[in-house]
Amino acid sequence: MTSLKVDEARRLGRSDVSVSALAFGAAPIAGLYTPLPAAVGERTARMALARGMTYVDTAPHYGAGTSETRLGAVLAGVPRDSFTISTKVGRLLRPRQPYESPDDAGFPGEPPLKREWDFGADGIRRSLEGSLERLGLDRVDIVYLHDPDDHEEQVYAEAYPALADLRDQGVIGAIGAGMNQSAMLARFVRRLDLDAVLCAGRYTLLDHSALAGLLPACAERGTSVVIGGVYNSGLLAGGTTFDYAPAPAEVRDRVTRLRRVCRAHGVPLRAAALRFPFGHPAVASVLPGCRTPDEVEDNAAMFERDVPAALWSDLLDAGLLPAGTPVPE
Repeated sequence: MTSLKVDEARRLGRSDVSVSALAFGAAPIAGLYTPLPAAVGERTARMALARGMTYVDTAPHYGAGTSETRLGAVLAGVPRDSFTISTKVGRLLRPRQPYESPDDAGFPGEPPLKREWDFGADGIRRSLEGSLERLGLDRVDIVYLHDPDDHEEQVYAEAYPALADLRDQGVIGAIGAGMNQSAMLARFVRRLDLDAVLCAGRYTLLDHSALAGLLPACAERGTSVVIGGVYNSGLLAGGTTFDYAPAPAEVRDRVTRLRRVCRAHGVPLRAAALRFPFGHPAVASVLPGCRTPDEVEDNAAMFERDVPAALWSDLLDAGLLPAGTPVPE
């Protein structure tokens, strides 16, 4: 049997920053897809910290600052050395003009603000200043470049150097990049001095694409990996969507086969999904989003379930994992 503890500390790369093995993704408490009362979001964050999810991830994008503001209300009463927090840069927030339509960003009821892409050096600094104000903090532990898919060259020329200066000044403890793809992340790892990458949806029981380039690059360079989207937007947690769209029939069939193997070992599919990434030595943490206190408790309980080694062997034998995939010991 293999098991992990939610609050097991793991260092990011060569930095002095440590994260909990199970992290708290704070996008849902900003009202992702459907509005969420502030009090519920704040209770969720408090429960996550109490349950050992002491690594908290947020971003200005999440509810146009709502996630950061709600976290700030919670963290005001929490000792600063008891949690690790990451936020992201690349989108600036500004007041929305009367003639402008709301952003179609998946957070109904968010403040009347507009997002503007900005990976320039000044934009990076301004974004972080706004985040610190909303969070009520004087520093954050990790800053990720957020979805720079169309801004790769500006990352090299401006965004990364600005973050490196802030790291040298001690304003941030670690630098990373967070994306829903692995190819560009692999290029960043090879060209930049990143402490971590946040790879969403590309190293799961259903999608192993990060295994081809990103994970070997991280292992070679000593860069830690945080895995987001471990449920592939819900399908591996009992939902019907895969990567934020209705799941194709062949993917649903694969989930049925995965669930059958897990059931034979008495392991919920959610537990296997949370544990799978830790087979690779570069992976430091998994980052599911939690909307309610019940979801926090469910994720924590699933994470700490014992998973027999034979389950991974059966998945390999069934061709549900590619041959040679590293699996948890």
